[in-house]
Amino acid sequence: MQAIDDKTIVKDYFNSKGFDRWRRIYGDGDDISKVQLDIRNGHQKTIDRVLSWLREDGNIAELSVFDAGCGVGSLSIPLAKAGATVYASDISEKMVGEAKERAEKSLPDTSKLILETHDLETVEGKYHTVICLDVLIHYPPKELEQMLGHLASLAESRLILSFAPFTVCLMLLKKVGELFPGPSKTTRAYMHHKFDIIDILEQKGFIIKRKEMIGTRFYFSYLLEAVRKNS
Repeated sequence: MQAIDDKTIVKDYFNSKGFDRWRRIYGDGDDISKVQLDIRNGHQKTIDRVLSWLREDGNIAELSVFDAGCGVGSLSIPLAKAGATVYASDISEKMVGEAKERAEKSLPDTSKLILETHDLETVEGKYHTVICLDVLIHYPPKELEQMLGHLASLAESRLILSFAPFTVCLMLLKKVGELFPGPSKTTRAYMHHKFDIIDILEQKGFIIKRKEMIGTRFYFSYLLEAVRKNS
C-alpha cells in the first residue's frame, strides 16, 4: 500500500500547491527564496550534464528519447530543440500543461515532442534512451527494483538516472528538516544506495558508462548512465 499512497500524495501535490512552487523553481523568475534558487541551480546542473553527455556522443538528432517524469519540460524541450524525437510524460496534468506551454513558446516545431500525462508504470514502447531525473526520490526502496526494471525494459540502448544518494550526512540533514514542517514541506523523500541501483541495472543487462555526483547547498543528486552490454 505504501507505493500506492506515495503515488497519490505525489500526484495530488504536483497538481496543487506543489505545482506553483516547482514551476517557479524550474522557471527563470526571481520570486523564489535562496533555498529554492539553490535547488534550481542544482537541478539545472543535472540537466546540463545530461545534455553534455549526449552531445559528446554526437548523435542527438538520431535519438528517440523517453523523458520519464518530465516536469515542466526542462530536459525534453532542449532535447527536441537539438533534434531528438522525444516522448515525455509526467504524473501531474498541470506539469504537463506547463511543459506544453513552454514548448509552444520556445520550439519552432513541436512535432518531435510528445507530452502526455501518465504514471511511469503504465508507459509502454521502446526508446533508444530512457532518462529519469530526480524522480526516484518519490519511490520507496522496496519498490526500486520493480521501477528500475520497468524503465530498463523501455530502453533499447541506454538508461540515464539521477537520484538522491544515501549517505549518513544527507540522512541527518533529512531528519533535521523533518523537525521543521512548514509551507515548503513537500512529499516523502527517499534516498537510495547507489550500489543497490548499480546492482539492479547490471542484473538487467546494463553496464555503467558515466557517473557523477552533483551537489549544491540544498540539492544532492547522483547521476549515472548505463548502457546495454550488447549495444
